[in-house]
Amino acid sequence: MPGSARAMTVCTVCGLVVASAYTVVFGGDGRLWFAWVVLALVTVGVVGARRV
Repeated sequence: MPGSARAMTVCTVCGLVVASAYTVVFGGDGRLWFAWVVLALVTVGVVGARRV
């Protein structure tokens, strides 16, 4: 996996940890989870594009 795809994957996983921790401490926030889903979809796109 190239460096940019790996960095996106690391950011997505870190974002998931942050979103989960925020939800546990402060309660759910739809905008936060929406942002994470968008980040995850972009990451899937980047990783998929790198494999082609």
